Amino acid sequence: MNPETTRKLINPKASATRTVSIVGTGSYLPERVLTNKELETLVDTSDDWIYTRTGIRERRIAAPDEATSDMASHAARKALEMAGIEPGDVDMIIVATCTPDMFFPSTACFVQKQIGASKAFCLDVSAACSGFLYALEVAHQFVASQSAHTALVIGAEKMSSVIDWQDRTTCVLFGDGAGAAVLQAREEPHGILTTVLGANGNLSDLLSIPGGGSRLPYSPETLDKRMNYLKMAGREVFKHAVTNMSNAVLEALKQCGATVDDVACIIPHQANARIIQAIGQRMNAPMEKFYINVHKYGNTSAASTIVALDEAVRSGRVQKEDLILMVVFGGGFTWAASLVEW
Repeated sequence: MNPETTRKLINPKASATRTVSIVGTGSYLPERVLTNKELETLVDTSDDWIYTRTGIRERRIAAPDEATSDMASHAARKALEMAGIEPGDVDMIIVATCTPDMFFPSTACFVQKQIGASKAFCLDVSAACSGFLYALEVAHQFVASQSAHTALVIGAEKMSSVIDWQDRTTCVLFGDGAGAAVLQAREEPHGILTTVLGANGNLSDLLSIPGGGSRLPYSPETLDKRMNYLKMAGREVFKHAVTNMSNAVLEALKQCGATVDDVACIIPHQANARIIQAIGQRMNAPMEKFYINVHKYGNTSAASTIVALDEAVRSGRVQKEDLILMVVFGGGFTWAASLVEW
């Protein structure tokens, strides 16, 4: 290059990271309530058996014509309303889901269309039940680096569409729903402090939907073997969930120089009450610190943590400057923990 024509380029984002906060939350649960008593008529189970082992009393089931994007859009509108932001001002939409409307386009694109966020770029994140915190950290980095100003992060699932209603070990666990959070940079020092992410693909066979992808495409054989439904090795999942969630929590606290005593509210993945109790024992945290709604909704996968956060915020359980700890675990295996100063 001719030295006389060389010009010095400026990177406008160099060393430009910003504090990022959740400025609005929203959630949506379908109208239909499926109780344990109703499940007794579908499979060989009982209300006592389900509640004793899981802490679940009921769950919500989406209508047949209600897709993941429909629920996600309802939650998104509520989050934007709380934040006082118009859909047209959203720069980024990221949807965490393992039950997308279809393989492509992304569910985020369908949400963009439904809410009218015409200038947003869109993508989905697949990390099963860990999806929301994975998506939250992706959006966090975009906003912190000034690649986006306003990000809409959604966890949404129609788990009823991938559950084998003949398998009593899994069909009693899951429900449908969606939650959303709006992220923006703020001048205040509080916000998303750290997120610890982890995965172990060596154990992917313990929790998966084996059929329907490029490995095992839909065929008469895969459908006959019911491989298009969720499969789970419950005891193994329980063990790894407790270990990895506990370790992620301790690492997140360590990174911020905090302790469990500093945390005002712990919002765990709402998979099973016994998993939550085991994590509390490992953390030496009283159950009073945990926000739990698994009894009402069951495991809503990527939606569970953000639905619980929205409820905690709207009920007054979470106050400004509170230290909030969210922790999740899902298929992959994947796990994550986020520490947020509200």
